[in-house]
Amino acid sequence: MTIIDDLISGRYQHAGQPALDVLARSVHIQPDLTGKEADVVRALRFPGPFAVISDPDTHRVLGGRVEKALAQLGETIFINLPAHPHADIETANMVAESTADAGSIIAVGSGTINDLCKYAAAKNGIECAVFATAPSMNGYTSVSAAITVDGLKKSLTTVAPVGVFMDLQVLSEAPKRMIQSGLGDSVCRPMAQADWLMNHILYNSTYNTLPFDLLMAEEGPLLANASALVNNDMLAVGGLARTLILSGMGMTICGGSYPASQGEHLISHYVEMMRPTDMPDSFHGEQIAVTTLIMARLQERILAGGVPKVSPTKINEASILAHFGPSIGAACWQEFTHKHLDEEGADRLNARLAECWPEVVKRVSAISVPSETIATALGDAGAPTSYADIGLDRSFICEAITYARTIRNRYTFLDLADDSGMLTAEDLI
Repeated sequence: MTIIDDLISGRYQHAGQPALDVLARSVHIQPDLTGKEADVVRALRFPGPFAVISDPDTHRVLGGRVEKALAQLGETIFINLPAHPHADIETANMVAESTADAGSIIAVGSGTINDLCKYAAAKNGIECAVFATAPSMNGYTSVSAAITVDGLKKSLTTVAPVGVFMDLQVLSEAPKRMIQSGLGDSVCRPMAQADWLMNHILYNSTYNTLPFDLLMAEEGPLLANASALVNNDMLAVGGLARTLILSGMGMTICGGSYPASQGEHLISHYVEMMRPTDMPDSFHGEQIAVTTLIMARLQERILAGGVPKVSPTKINEASILAHFGPSIGAACWQEFTHKHLDEEGADRLNARLAECWPEVVKRVSAISVPSETIATALGDAGAPTSYADIGLDRSFICEAITYARTIRNRYTFLDLADDSGMLTAEDLI
């Protein structure tokens, strides 16, 4: 039995807490699921008709196989999205409308398709499951969906798939970039945990070690053997798949993306929102690989210094509106105003920093992984480690580091660095 099995069955115990609800009822990570597609869906007892959703790429790899198998179970609606669909609110609502008469949704794909289907299932009040086509992201078992609304990347609470089915033969043959993307989405654990823990110590916000404890057994081997991921090693890909599933379950347990989305994701969200049209697209996890290293360097720099001393926040509403434009700027300001420091707020935070900074350094250092270790693992897998590797120019990534903190109301090391005059973007890239 695995930790995943124990979580699903309710047997997993953490610090004497009651059984945890991860929402998933069935997770299969197997070397080959050929011929078992109907069986794993039948066990979920989903009502029909089944809406099977794929795009041309995922349909070719697995969707056609799933459609043929599920046709044995009853009425099936086949929805083949256009190539390279975007997880924006317009597409999400289109998928919801297309599945309005379905009894349940079966996604065949990875990040974008999974998010669109989770949103559609939530909107229609039905359940969903997913056949993964790549180990490219950690959202398979989470309640969060990354959807762009009016130009602003948002983490919307939707539903978690109750069934997640991973054929390791399919996953290990996925494009290398997608496997590298999954590694990139996994290595942010130390940086995200550091941001969340610091926020907890400074502001007494909620914090839960469980999502990180779930990942400890897998993290070491994943980083140490990263090169095997892109050499069709199903054992290594299975470890990555378990990491991604457990990360998503951790977010579900916490009721949000806090344990896996902090400063590194804010920079990535900025890139996705504001990327100039002449710069090439990149996968989400490729961006996280790069932004994780940026946050790792920033956190190491701040922890190695003395007690930070903050001043009132320099970025204001006018500068945000001027930078993002009136529509996106207004949404950003609405988020940012909650952590914008005036004189009184800066005084309060400085008093808190003087009191508890040794605790921040001690506890964050204990859960950190050196930036060199992360860079080595990414390099061994051929994953990007620099902004140039994902087609960004120097001025744009510096702009992203500077303004990323304004996107969401989460106080991270980006905020602490900027408010204390230590956010020098050029030194982090």
